[in-house]
Amino acid sequence: MKTDSFFKSSLSPSLIGLAVVITCFFGIKVQAADAASTRYVFTNDDVPPPTQSGVTFYTVGKNGSLTLKKKVATGGVGIAGGYFGSDRVGALATGKANCVFASDAQTPDIVGIDVTSLKTVGRASGSKNDGGSSNGIGLALNTHYLYASFSDTNTIGTFKIQPGCKIKFISDITVGGLHGGIIDGMAIRGNMLVTTYGDGSIQSFNIAKGVPVSNGDEQDSTGSRGGNTYPNGIDITQDGHFAIFGDTSSSTVVEVSDLSSGKLAPTVVYRLGGTRSSSNILLSPDETLLYISNTQGDKLTAAFFDKTTGKLTKGCASGPLKGYSSNWSYLSGLALASSTGNGGTVYIAEFGAPSSIAVINVQSSAGKCSLKEASTSPVADPDSPGLLSIGSFPPRPF
Repeated sequence: MKTDSFFKSSLSPSLIGLAVVITCFFGIKVQAADAASTRYVFTNDDVPPPTQSGVTFYTVGKNGSLTLKKKVATGGVGIAGGYFGSDRVGALATGKANCVFASDAQTPDIVGIDVTSLKTVGRASGSKNDGGSSNGIGLALNTHYLYASFSDTNTIGTFKIQPGCKIKFISDITVGGLHGGIIDGMAIRGNMLVTTYGDGSIQSFNIAKGVPVSNGDEQDSTGSRGGNTYPNGIDITQDGHFAIFGDTSSSTVVEVSDLSSGKLAPTVVYRLGGTRSSSNILLSPDETLLYISNTQGDKLTAAFFDKTTGKLTKGCASGPLKGYSSNWSYLSGLALASSTGNGGTVYIAEFGAPSSIAVINVQSSAGKCSLKEASTSPVADPDSPGLLSIGSFPPRPF
């Protein structure tokens, strides 16, 4: 490490050595602190063979603007596609560990990236049968375990998170929808993991001991019984009281299940607009707004959420986002500029070849809201031929 120029030759060698050690020590500390305080938006570029895939990091400016920082190669390859609600990235910020995890569907493996150095530091695979080349490998994690949904084999793999952003495979379980559906979305809160399947069914698991154990509550969602709406993406409230499902549908449909019994209750259906599909959702940090990615449309929708009752009411929607059909085909995963309040700015993955990230500024007060695409939007993700999953670091507090 380069030392400051104030060291003079008149100092004794021992004092120079001590000064260098002190400078190096504090230099490392400052570097780590800077990395922890820098806010990033990151992508799973999901690049198929023969090119190596990667995770692209963008720094977040004060006004929510994005600046490309670095592409971190994963060493694996993706598939440039898959289920909307299957999050292929995750973040962990504990003070001791600043990590981003991403899956490579084709390889198939999961990599850990040290956010301080922006380098890949670990890689792990599931059992020899686990694979995700059909519709991807979704991720969900807490401070102790990472869970991976393998779409080829309909399995959930449990990985122990180890020091240095490394993970170790523990075991996997076989799962499946009531009508043969493949595992899709996953979300964790406390000791509960909630899943969706591609056939309209949903399920929860107890993860108190690490490996998921079914709570015996697998059921068809209320909306899916009509045959035209299917739960896909999932979010869970901070207190674990409600699970929220974004549906693949002909309009904007969201379902909410009460978890207070320790199991999924029958879902309540909310119809929140006419824009097609709502497969990806994300609660604002203060839980006042639910952001809805109209995945097969061209808008971002926001609904007001009551975290006490679990009720949703219509809020606002953006105008048509730039480049729809000409530059990108689908909207997908969501991320936020801030981990407080309403999140300030919402970022949306735009699936294209190459892909991009929409930047949407949020205003909300007194029961009203507005969503406006920034003049700098969209931001290019030149290395992704099919962007579906993005995240933010540090992550939302829950």
